[in-house]
Amino acid sequence: MAPTHTGPPPSPAVRTVAGTTVVALHGEIDLETAEPLRERLDRLTAADRPDVVVDLSGVSFIDCSGLGVLCRARNRVLERDGRLRLVSACPRFLRILRQVGLTELFEVHPDLSGAVAEAAGTVR
Repeated sequence: MAPTHTGPPPSPAVRTVAGTTVVALHGEIDLETAEPLRERLDRLTAADRPDVVVDLSGVSFIDCSGLGVLCRARNRVLERDGRLRLVSACPRFLRILRQVGLTELFEVHPDLSGAVAEAAGTVR
């Protein structure tokens, strides 16, 4: 049986806001799309003290391979004395994080403005 991948692969839009790299993802993050995303996040987390926000607001689906990519990015950022924040208000995603025991590992913000404002040291 062929995979039923129905959504477009995540096409990260990357920009810098107040010294923070913001990666906006869209579509599905699954076995088919995880490798290109891993490669992109590896490049973005290669420098010393990376400060990265991954905006998952446009992600319609994520599986364990996608979670693995996020965990790898987190580990790379921490090894380089940096910081990684996720943006998602999706109840399904937050429930998945709780169910697999990753809630305490990630700093999750409900919206991008909050994650970037905190990175810039400002209060909303």
